[in-house]
Amino acid sequence: MTSYPSPSARDDGARAGLLLAALLLVALNLRAPITSLPPVVDEVAAALALTPTGAGLLTSVPVLCFALCTPLASVLVARAGPELALGASMAGILAGTLLRSAGSVPAALAGSAVLGVAITIGNVAVPVVITRDFRRRAAAVTGAYSATMNLGSTFTTMLTVPLATAFGWQWALAGWGVLAVVALAAWVPAGRRLAARGRAQAPRGAGGARVRPPSARAELDALDPQARGAVRRLVVLLSVAFAGQAFGYYAVTAWLPEILHDRLGMSAAGAGSAAAPFQLCAVLGSFLVPAAFSRGLSARAVAALMAAMWISLPLGLLLAPGLWWLWVGLAGAAQGGNFTVIFTLVAQRSPGVAVARRSSAVVQTAGYGCAVLAPTVMGAVHEASHGWTTPLALVAGVLATMATAMWVASARPAS
Repeated sequence: MTSYPSPSARDDGARAGLLLAALLLVALNLRAPITSLPPVVDEVAAALALTPTGAGLLTSVPVLCFALCTPLASVLVARAGPELALGASMAGILAGTLLRSAGSVPAALAGSAVLGVAITIGNVAVPVVITRDFRRRAAAVTGAYSATMNLGSTFTTMLTVPLATAFGWQWALAGWGVLAVVALAAWVPAGRRLAARGRAQAPRGAGGARVRPPSARAELDALDPQARGAVRRLVVLLSVAFAGQAFGYYAVTAWLPEILHDRLGMSAAGAGSAAAPFQLCAVLGSFLVPAAFSRGLSARAVAALMAAMWISLPLGLLLAPGLWWLWVGLAGAAQGGNFTVIFTLVAQRSPGVAVARRSSAVVQTAGYGCAVLAPTVMGAVHEASHGWTTPLALVAGVLATMATAMWVASARPAS
C-alpha cells in the first residue's frame, strides 16, 4: 500500500518552503544595490560633479559598513530576533536605495551608508535563520542563499545601464527598490509566523514566564573545555579563510578588467565583458558545493577543490594568460562555492544558534575588513611594481593562506 505524508508533515513542509522562498527573496537584495552602481558610476559622478575619489566612496562605503557595523548588527539580531532584524534590513535597503538616487551628493553618501548598515544586518541575520531553521539542510540552503545573492548582482550589473539609457540613472538605481518591496511583502508574514512559533515553543520557567534563549557565552560554557577550544579555533580559522576569500573577491572584482586589458590587449568593453563570468559562475559554484556534500564528499575535499579552482585565476593569468576564460570561470565558481563552504561550517559546527550568530559576525568582520583594503592595496602594488605580476602573486599568496586555513578548519571533528 502506498503511504502518504500526514497532513501535519505536509503543512510543515509547506511552511518550510514558504520560509525558504521568503529568505531567498531577502538574499536577492543583499548584494544587488551595491553592484547596481558601478555600471553607471561615471554618469552619476558627472551629474553630481564628483571627483574619482568621491565616486569611489559611493561604492566603498557599504563594504566599509560591513566591516564596522557587523558587531552592532550581531547585538541587534540577538536582542530583536532575526525575524524583526530582517524586516528592518529590507526596509533600510529600500530607504537607502531611494535616498541614494535623490540627486545630491549628501543624499548619495547618506543613502550608501544606509544601504551598508541595512545589508550588514541581513548578512548577520540570514545565517542565524539557516542555523536555527535549516540546520539539517545547511549546505543546500547556504548554497541557495549564496547563489541568489549572486543572481541579484548579475541582474543589476547587466540591466542597470539599459534602464539608465531609457529612464536616467536616478530612476534606474531607484527602480531596484522594487526587489526590497517584494522581499518585505514575503518576509513580514513569514517572520511573524516564525516569531509566533518561537514564542509558543519557548521553554517556560516558574510561573509560566518564558525563559530567554541561552547566550553565546552560556552555550560555550555548557561545553567541555576541549569542545570549547575546538569552537574557538574553528572561528579563528574561518576568519582567516574568509579574510582571504573577501580580499581575493574584491581585488579581482575591482581590477580584473584592467588586468585583461593590459596583459591581453583587450578593449575596455571586451575586458569588461570577459570579466562578467567571474560573477556569473558563482551561481554554479554555490550549487556545486551542496551537490558535492550530498554525494558524500567530505568538507575537506570540497574545500580543497574550491581552493585549487580559486588559485587557478592568479596563477593561470601569470603562467597561461591565453586561457583566461578557463581561469575566470573556475575562479568564479570557486568564490561562490567557497563562501558556501565557510558558512555551512559555521552553521553545522556551532553548538547553538547564539554561538553561530557570534561566530558569523566575527568571521564577517575579519573578512570585510580585508575586503575594504583589497582594491587599494592591489592598486598600490600595481603602481609600485609597474605591472601585474606582483599584484597577481600577492592574490595567489593570500588565497594560499585561505586554502591552508580551510584545510585545517574543514577537518572532520573528533567524535
